[in-house]
Parts: sequence; C-alpha cells; structure tokens
Amino acid sequence: MNGSALIYPPLDHWLWLVPAFLIGACIGSFLNVAIYRLPLGLSVNEPKRSFCPKCKSNIPLKRNIPLVSWLLLRGRCFDCKAPIAFRYFAVELLTAILFAVAWWRFEPMVPILTPFVWVVLSLWILLALLVVITFIDAEHLIIPTELTWAGSILGLGTCMIWPQLASLATEGGTWIDGLKGSAIGWASGFFGLWAVVELGKMAFGRIDQKFEQAVDWKIQEGVEDDTPMEFILDGDSTLWWDIFSRKTDRLLLDAESILLDGEALPGGRMIVRELEFELPDGTAKKFAEIKSLEGRATRVVIPREAMGMGDIHLLGMIGAYFGWAGMFFSVFAGSLYAIFIALIGRIGFGVKLPFGPFLAIGCVTWLFGGWKLWEWYLNILGPLKFGM
Repeated sequence: MNGSALIYPPLDHWLWLVPAFLIGACIGSFLNVAIYRLPLGLSVNEPKRSFCPKCKSNIPLKRNIPLVSWLLLRGRCFDCKAPIAFRYFAVELLTAILFAVAWWRFEPMVPILTPFVWVVLSLWILLALLVVITFIDAEHLIIPTELTWAGSILGLGTCMIWPQLASLATEGGTWIDGLKGSAIGWASGFFGLWAVVELGKMAFGRIDQKFEQAVDWKIQEGVEDDTPMEFILDGDSTLWWDIFSRKTDRLLLDAESILLDGEALPGGRMIVRELEFELPDGTAKKFAEIKSLEGRATRVVIPREAMGMGDIHLLGMIGAYFGWAGMFFSVFAGSLYAIFIALIGRIGFGVKLPFGPFLAIGCVTWLFGGWKLWEWYLNILGPLKFGM
C-alpha cells in the first residue's frame, strides 16, 4: 500500500458515495431553479441568487443549504412565511440518491482503461436532465427541447468513450461501434416515435364537437402569470399550449355570437391561431391587441396531439445514450408505468397524461439494471446476448 492509497481510497470504497450524495444534493438545488424558471422563459443564471416565488426576496447562501434549509425552515420562506413546496426538498433528495446509486452501480462496470470519472459525470448529467424534464412535464406538459438536444450530443460522446453503453457487444468495441450504436439508437427513437405521432395526428388529430343548442365559449388570459391563455367551452377549460402544439394548428368556431372587447359582432366561422384570429368577415386581429373575446358557438373543432414533440426528442436522447435496445425498453417500461398509475390513480384514459416522466422512469430502470431483463429475454430467444 503506498501513500496515495491512504489519501485516496479505491473507487469501489463506500466513502465515495458520501461526496456523490452531497454533489447530487447541490445539483438538485440548481435543478429546482431550472424547473421553476425554464417554463416561464426565465434565465437560470439571472438573477444569480435564488428567490422566494411568493415575495421575490433573495435567499442568502446561509438559508439555501440543500436538504437542510428546507427542513430547518419547515418548508416556509424565512421572510414572508409562505409555504415552499415539498417538491424543492424532493428534487434535492432524489438527485442526491440517483447520483450516489449511479456511482455505486457503474464503478465496477466501467473498464479500468476507460475514463471512469467522465462516464459517471455524463450519466450524472443525464440523470439531472431526466429529473428536470420529469418535473417540468408533470406540471406544465412541456419538455424543453434544448435539454434533450444537449443530452443527445452528450450521449453520442459518451458512447464513443464507452462503446458498451449503446452497442450490442458484451465487451470491448471501438469508438466507431459506440458512435454507430448511439446514432442508431437516437434515430430509431426520434424518427420511430415521430412516425407514430404523425400517424396519430392524421387519425385522431382533432376533436369535432357539435351542439344542438349553442354553448358559451371564451378565450382568456391565464389565471396566474406562469400559466398560458385558456379556451373555455361550456365551462371546460383547455390550456392554450394543449391546443396549439404546431404552427399549423387551427381552432375553428362556428360562432352564433361574438363579443370582441364587449362589442357584439355578427356570427359565423372563426379561425383561431396561436397568436391571432380571423373574424367571419375576414378581419384578422392579434390577441395582444384585444382585451376580451367570447360568445356562443354551435360547433367547435379543436386540434389535439396524441403525444407531444418533446417526447420525441426525449426518446431520441435516451436512444443516444443506450442504443435502440435501451430506447425500446424505456418505451415498454414507461408504458407499463403509465398504465399502472392510471389504474391505481383512477385516471380516465381520455385524460391527457404526460408521458415524459414515464419515459424518464423507464430509462432510469434500464440504467440501474433493467438491461438484465433484456439480456435474459434475448438468452431465451437464442444465442444473441446483450451485455453492459
């Protein structure tokens, strides 16, 4: 045993789990910032210091210690005493656990000649991206594509360093093998799900509702600053981003009556786009130029998506990291998780349910041992084996 071994324990020593856990908690604190700001279009760097969502007062470093501060303050702001959601503590704890498990799980698997720290660092980044995507999609039903593009590029680079991550080779492999497996995984995930979404759009891409008697409709601003406009039809509200997923989407109204800024206008066919609308007489107006728009309608055609484009980018990112096998497993496992939650939560199957969190959970399942199920399945089918 030499002197350096006394100072730096081997990578498989349990002591390394402590800094991995602490780093994860600190990263989780930053992820909370991203989860709150990204859907609102705010910079994650400006302002640099965290602030209370209610009173907007800055949170000094001494009251922003991951995990500890939330517990000591009992989940409340120090200044205004407003409750701080448990989500902030949960994200920090979840990220800390994921980082520690990733270190413990992959230390004995990455060959000694491979830059182990870089591989684990890349997997940490992937886990951080999945945490952010999960909580944003669960709350806002959107997935920021800048996150998935960054993850896809990082996945390509990581598979070039450790080809086994995305290839079907049990060991070894060149950087070209890793790049090929990653590229195939990204393409199969992205374009495969894209084809499914396009076919779904063609078959079920709109809701056509006709009414024997005219019903009330209204377009209004979001109730809070961080919510989009809403389309209210006969008392039921639909968020604007749930209607206009694409630039080509159009909301059609056969309006019996129209009230524009309180002024009654003749009825007829209205065409509503994301940022503007066209009155029955052909006059086009922007939503930014008006104060209110409502009326009564006998028919409404609402565009819809079976799945968002963000899910396509997310599945591409998963494929870039773990190849086509990991991508396929994530879809299969994620679907099972979604069905299970729908059943135990008694959620109607017509209710829009974000699929991104379930894809993320399926990916984490693969990362932490789900690939063994895949290997077992292939061994049953024949001599083809998969290792990781």
